[in-house]
Amino acid sequence: MDIELEDVLVWLVPAAIVFAGAALVVVLTVWIVKRARRGRRARAKAGAALDAVGATLVRLDDDLDELELELSLSGALYGGDPPPALRRARMTAQHTRDDAFAAYRDLRESTDLPARIRRRTRALAARLDSALRSLAAARTAHDAWIEANVTASAQIDAARGRLTEVEGLMGDPAILLRELAEHADPEEWTDAADAATAARAALDDAACRLDAAARCAEDPTQSPLDDLAEAERRLRTAEQRSRALEERHRIVLQAAQAVPDELEAAAAAIRSATAMRAALEPADAERLGEEIARAADELDRLRAQAGRRPVATNEAIARLRDRLDMALADARTAQQRLLGARSALPGTLAAARSALARAEAAVGRGSSLDARVRLDAARTQLAQARQTADPVEALDDARRAIRHAEDAKALADYDDLARDRT
Repeated sequence: MDIELEDVLVWLVPAAIVFAGAALVVVLTVWIVKRARRGRRARAKAGAALDAVGATLVRLDDDLDELELELSLSGALYGGDPPPALRRARMTAQHTRDDAFAAYRDLRESTDLPARIRRRTRALAARLDSALRSLAAARTAHDAWIEANVTASAQIDAARGRLTEVEGLMGDPAILLRELAEHADPEEWTDAADAATAARAALDDAACRLDAAARCAEDPTQSPLDDLAEAERRLRTAEQRSRALEERHRIVLQAAQAVPDELEAAAAAIRSATAMRAALEPADAERLGEEIARAADELDRLRAQAGRRPVATNEAIARLRDRLDMALADARTAQQRLLGARSALPGTLAAARSALARAEAAVGRGSSLDARVRLDAARTQLAQARQTADPVEALDDARRAIRHAEDAKALADYDDLARDRT
């Protein structure tokens, strides 16, 4: 049977049109679905879900802070050991919170599809809600036990015992401040002096609150619980401020011991960079030469202040070494990078500890989620820097810890400023 071309075209052209149209519909459908999954509305929904889980994370962090208060109170009642149920609830919630900070950070930085981010956010929210429920149940059960088995006078006596204990642990801050004054200018330890003043004020306030609680306990129509809770908060503040004073004292004295070696190590790094410069292309050599000259001038300035400002000097040296490493870029061999990292690591770790201490003092209950996340990131990076065997990786981790800690403090300071304005 003869098949004419015209007959073939009669069947082929309509079929081709149908198939092409179907393919176009499929392509358009896929494109629309992808746009919808990646579009502005999908991203907005994912962002809203992240904001909601962030608020839940702040609640859990604050609830853990309140639980620490209850553990302190009940620890005194139980002879120093808090009840097991509260301790287990705290441990579980702490693990959940710490993991949640890391997960939240990953979600904020994720490039996944918005739908995947929302699924991961829902899973994180479920874990946070479960931790909050466990905390609430443990606290409710403990409150019921306290009400049924412990008198108000016993709670007040236990709190007074805590006050005496904290006063004994704090000792005389003036001794530490005098030692700081011998080694450094006041600018180096202003926060230590502030911490000592705050600790003393918190102890005095706690004593006043306990006196008020005792008066309430004598009146059957009044409850001493609010004053007791506030007294414990003030005791915790005194402990925190006392630890901040001791940490600053340690940082300043260690910096004073380390600063001569750090200055010499920085000078050696500048000499090494100068030697490497000769092997570079003219344009690269010129850029490196400018950074070397800048570093040398700054090092001369730092030598003049090092004796009385050891912490600021060590932190400035860490920044100087960081800029010099960036200027060298790929000019060094792997062996040279390793030697440079070993030389820079001790001072950078010290600078990271100092930056973290300032951030921890600044970030508190009223701080934003961003400040808390940055603080957690700084702690994580510093822990990694201490544990990493490779000096190059450890140096990178320590430098990231410094940046996160500085960001956390800046965000917390901004939060405080915003609250003061309202």
